[in-house]
Amino acid sequence: MPPSVVLVTGVSRHLGGRLAALLADDPSIERIIGVDTVPPPRRLPLGRTEFVRADIRNPLIAKVIATAAVDTVVHLNITAVPRAAGGRASMKEMNVIGTMQLLAACQKSASVRQLVVKSSTAVYGSSSRDPALFTEEMEPRSLPRSGYAKDSVELEGYVRGFARRRPDVSVAVLRFTDVIGPGADSLLLRYLRLPVVPTVLGFDPRVQLLHADDALAVLRLATKFGHPGTVNVGGAGVLLLSQMVRRAGRVPVPVPAPVVHVAGGLVRRAGLLDFSREQLSFLEFGRVVDTTRLRTEFGYTPRYDTVAAFDDVVRDRGLGMGVPPAAVRRAEGAILDAVRAAATAGSAGARRG
Repeated sequence: MPPSVVLVTGVSRHLGGRLAALLADDPSIERIIGVDTVPPPRRLPLGRTEFVRADIRNPLIAKVIATAAVDTVVHLNITAVPRAAGGRASMKEMNVIGTMQLLAACQKSASVRQLVVKSSTAVYGSSSRDPALFTEEMEPRSLPRSGYAKDSVELEGYVRGFARRRPDVSVAVLRFTDVIGPGADSLLLRYLRLPVVPTVLGFDPRVQLLHADDALAVLRLATKFGHPGTVNVGGAGVLLLSQMVRRAGRVPVPVPAPVVHVAGGLVRRAGLLDFSREQLSFLEFGRVVDTTRLRTEFGYTPRYDTVAAFDDVVRDRGLGMGVPPAAVRRAEGAILDAVRAAATAGSAGARRG
């Protein structure tokens, strides 16, 4: 049965707003309700979407679902950028606690019959023991222990519990690779906008990307037609990190692996970027997933492969343009501080030995 009343969380963000606007153009859907803690920006028109200012961490979200007799919930209010969420603690609350409250509201609702959740391939982690391709049935070789990756593992666990308690509800879990595109925000793009890009000496990880237009198309199909189960969603092919840095017109700075985590902390404190330990591991080992199920069972082949998606963003964002000298000096200072700190720690350890 096609959806009649659709609720979209995270509607004030790029992907959520675009999805709500796309669904609003579909006359077969009676109502679209967009939920977020802040109003959507003017540059993000939602069409006939009804905006409700609400926090999914609050149990009152159940009242919104019950009052509108929502039958389809699309959960996009999940972020990988701590600073955009007000810090790591707020980010975890929104990602995990918010998902728990939303699922509790769906469980109580007699009208909800379909749930679509945006997850991430970060659930597979990144380690030296990873396979060439992760399929949906595979478990991570090294379970994520921090950051967005850990949030994604936890929220998927809550979604599986919900599916067991409500077998009458169709549940789709979409594991996106890094989503990039005009207007989309991601840690990967923020990393590549650094004036000098620190890379791990001796490592050149494979990266798989998903264009925002393809992410939007997959979300629409899952909402409109229902595709229960878990599916990896990403563009074909890969780029090496070194290729991405060159295409973005950036300057790579290879640093020894022990220094990477120290440099990550200093760059984070300098306000340039906010990488968790799991994301730093990604810069060593990368991650690529198998998308056969997306093409054969889900029935969608992305329009953009990884290379085309990245090149589109480079053109749109002007990543190849020059960088202010002050930004270069800040980044260089943070990296040099990390190298000195690691060298000092190494000398102290040698003296103790």
